[in-house]
Amino acid sequence: MDIEIQQLIETLDLKAHPEGGYYKETYRSTGYIAQGNLDPQFSGDRHYCTGIYFLLTSQTFSAFHRIRQDEMWHFYKGSTLKLHIISKTGVYSCILIGNNIVKGEQPQYVVPAGDWFAAEVSQNDSYVLSGCTVAPGFDFDDFEMPNRSTLISQFPQHAAIITKLTRH
Repeated sequence: MDIEIQQLIETLDLKAHPEGGYYKETYRSTGYIAQGNLDPQFSGDRHYCTGIYFLLTSQTFSAFHRIRQDEMWHFYKGSTLKLHIISKTGVYSCILIGNNIVKGEQPQYVVPAGDWFAAEVSQNDSYVLSGCTVAPGFDFDDFEMPNRSTLISQFPQHAAIITKLTRH
């Protein structure tokens, strides 16, 4: 693994993430929203907001998954991140997260709650350090990572990108 990537993992105390890449929770609000005040799809209370660092290398990808909340991505360092999204209605889009704004990259972007999304680094032999903010706060009960055949059965028109960015 590249020295700079290894230094980032160690310095930021990042751990392997189930969807791919590395992460560390950096913020979890002390306040919370009671379950009765949330949409019925939530299984319990949720903190107001959570935030993480997320590091992805070109050797892997963040597999298609979805959560019940909006998720805001923030660019910090490295190559451009390709964020692949399939909306609830089946519309596919690819958003470039980075700092080259004049070339169409966005320094932050919000994935709407319930949309499927995956991510990859745009350049070989590189990485991207980003951040993700989720409100109401993230809980693994809100995380869903389907197998390839399930997602393809829902969106057969996107079979190529789903096959590329799922693991099984």
